Amino acid sequence: MVPSTKAQPDPRAEYARRLVDRQAEAARQARLDLWVSNARLATIAAAALMAWLAWRMSAISPWWLTAPATAFLALVVTHGRVIRSRLRAERAAAFYERGLARVEHRWAGHGDTGERFLDEAHLYAADLDLFGRGSLFELLCTARTREGEAALAAWLLAPASSDDVHARQEAVQELRPRLDLREVLASLGADMRAGVHPAALAAWATAPAVLPSRINRIVALLLAVVGAAALALWWAGAIGPMIFAATVIADLAFALPLRARVLRVIGGADAASHDLVLVSTLLRCLEDEPFASRRLVELRAALDTGGMAPSRRIATLGRLIERLDTRRNQLFLPLSYLLLWATQLAHAIESWRATSGPAVPRWLAAVGEFEALCALASYAWENPEDPFPEVVAAEGGPRFDGDGLGHPLIPPDVCVRNDVRLVGEGRGEGPRALVVSGSNMSGKSTLLRTVGVNAVLAFAGAPVRARRLSLTPLAVGATLRVHDSLQAGTSRFYGEITRLRKIVDLTASTPPPLFLLDEMLNGTNSRDRRIGAEAVLRGLIRRGAIGLVTTHDLALSEIADTLAPRAANVHFEDHLEHGQMTFDYVCRPGVMTKSNALELMRAVGLDT
Repeated sequence: MVPSTKAQPDPRAEYARRLVDRQAEAARQARLDLWVSNARLATIAAAALMAWLAWRMSAISPWWLTAPATAFLALVVTHGRVIRSRLRAERAAAFYERGLARVEHRWAGHGDTGERFLDEAHLYAADLDLFGRGSLFELLCTARTREGEAALAAWLLAPASSDDVHARQEAVQELRPRLDLREVLASLGADMRAGVHPAALAAWATAPAVLPSRINRIVALLLAVVGAAALALWWAGAIGPMIFAATVIADLAFALPLRARVLRVIGGADAASHDLVLVSTLLRCLEDEPFASRRLVELRAALDTGGMAPSRRIATLGRLIERLDTRRNQLFLPLSYLLLWATQLAHAIESWRATSGPAVPRWLAAVGEFEALCALASYAWENPEDPFPEVVAAEGGPRFDGDGLGHPLIPPDVCVRNDVRLVGEGRGEGPRALVVSGSNMSGKSTLLRTVGVNAVLAFAGAPVRARRLSLTPLAVGATLRVHDSLQAGTSRFYGEITRLRKIVDLTASTPPPLFLLDEMLNGTNSRDRRIGAEAVLRGLIRRGAIGLVTTHDLALSEIADTLAPRAANVHFEDHLEHGQMTFDYVCRPGVMTKSNALELMRAVGLDT
């Protein structure tokens, strides 16, 4: 288990303090923005007055106009800096507002829900509320790019190996106190998420060369030199116009066959460079930060290409695109044709792709993983009482052993915590399965989700909502939200047994499954349900799985007795007071021995 961090500031108080500071800075920059805007208008008015005095009244020299012109240019530069400072302060304030909302549990519905990552056929994503409004993804995600969002979603959807979990825990621990770094990441351009298209960018960078010939690049350079020399000599009168015209014809004869491919290169590079420039701001954070944990050091080492940092390589491409933009200058346009400007720069861009293009997917993957780690670090910083779990080797069988488990989506002040201990053969005393009985709304399904969500957090490399959690690598499978499907023409029962078959199939591979089965086989008659449920549970335990099964049917709780000591009964109680059902959500050993269903029906006026 990763050791706990040093004492840190109270998250709520620190967020509130920084929010006030950033809002004050944004307000100051807004006032300065207004002042500079007014100064620019005043400078324009002064210039107009001086122009009238100089040319209409002949009262002053026209040279006096250089003063307002110089002042205006200085104000334009200053105004740009002020606007950028104001936007950074506003984005930083928004970052702390979102953080404060998470700490105060007001975050649901205000973040990225990640619903695009939800696959209804996944073995636990829908069951454990990983995506959607008020989901685990919405709580965790602070990523600014699609790659970061995708990396975080992938970590939630598939358990990592023990080595990867430990490496992520170390990285998250190192990033945990770096609140300033996360503020910088949050203050990057507002178009970061919307502007970067990772799949298209990687496809452009690694696509086959459009202009593969190096000879053409050399010929283009020679023709440009000859053309420039011919223009200079003709201007000086050293050669006649026919020789100069011949060089122009030679340029056209060379450039026209390549025109379509040159335009294709330029068009692709223009969009790609915009995306890469946005990514480079994130890459610079990864390049400049000092890191010690193994995974972060590996991430930064993976960025270098030929000994050069990616931000420098991207800057090189940016300069090529800037030179291309000079063609839009009407004065330079005729000269650009003579110098084969577009053709030469297209070849230079192709050379950049050949050298740096293969590294672009690696850069994007590094950015995604870095953002995902920062998201987990933010969650860890905001929940300092949550420990990192101990993920141990699987020798001796599977284990899930947690004290004080709570659900991270339930506010702490109303969250009731419970202990859950599941152990495999060779792990000591304890059941491999728990049969959880209790009435509806008593807490059975929430217990299953609590176990499942904490397992997902553990295998993603995040802290867990518990006092302590020790577990082996496990493959989670759940049946809490299996529905019928009109499109597929399947019933809820058929969907459930199909999901059960997939969970049973997990026992044939590693790691072993952690099953979370809610009201198993509820869609059939009680006799078949009793026989089928026992057979499934017995088969899962025999094949090395561990997990929980819920029921409000007291007859099904007898299954645990037939499978003891490998299975045990636990239950939740309810109380009917003054016509209202109340629950304490405390999990107790043994079987639920009473039912308040008839009393509750009478309480609402149903004749029983």
